[in-house]
Amino acid sequence: MSRELRGIFDEDAALYARVRPEYPVAIFDDLGELAGLGPGTRVVEIGPGTGQATLALAARGARVVAVELGANLAAVLQERTDGLPVEVVEAAFERWAAPPASADLVTSFTAWHWLDPAVRAERVATLLRPGGALATVTTEHVAGGTEDFFADVQECYEHWDPATPPGLRLTPADDIAPFEDEIDESPLFGPPIRRRYRADVTYDTRGYLDLLSTYSGHRALTPDRRSGLFACIGGLIDDHYGGSVTKAYLYELRVART
Repeated sequence: MSRELRGIFDEDAALYARVRPEYPVAIFDDLGELAGLGPGTRVVEIGPGTGQATLALAARGARVVAVELGANLAAVLQERTDGLPVEVVEAAFERWAAPPASADLVTSFTAWHWLDPAVRAERVATLLRPGGALATVTTEHVAGGTEDFFADVQECYEHWDPATPPGLRLTPADDIAPFEDEIDESPLFGPPIRRRYRADVTYDTRGYLDLLSTYSGHRALTPDRRSGLFACIGGLIDDHYGGSVTKAYLYELRVART
């Protein structure tokens, strides 16, 4: 998906803050072990959204500079972190005038893929102190939870979203390949360490549709297609799944040191 869509998350920042799930606590425990996260750690967080990870980083005692592209997301994040050691910077990371060697840890939670791969590794390496760490977290929707629903709902997508591959099915977590990109081969970083985490989240019908409303692909649909898709999905949950569904998430943490 084009990085041009990354600005679409800014359209309803309050909804994003309300419905996007937080990250497993174990990720932040492991960031303490693998990347030195703790009191006084200087963290730059890329693409924090409305703070789904920022609050947890600050709770560990880190001093966070949160670099957020969207003006509305940044405003909500500023409100949510008031009184915490968090500085919110409204900017695209690729164009932000980052002070060299000013961070012990750079993090990006489900936002790394939106950055320009031609410049992101070098910019992060310049920003980190020698021996500092880059931590990326990817998020995948995997097989599990209310599994039959996610098979049945494909009929809604195939009807209302022309980009939907026919017969699409979720992949089991064990079959998801490790996330790899230029960081894994870059001479700027050492060999990365990876860890994985599972979490299930249950949504009622309204909550699930609100969640979908924060996804770029759904927001990019024309209003009539999005309305039809959501009516189809909502009817399926209410009529055949008792008004709630459970979604299975897989998170992968990758830590690489300069």
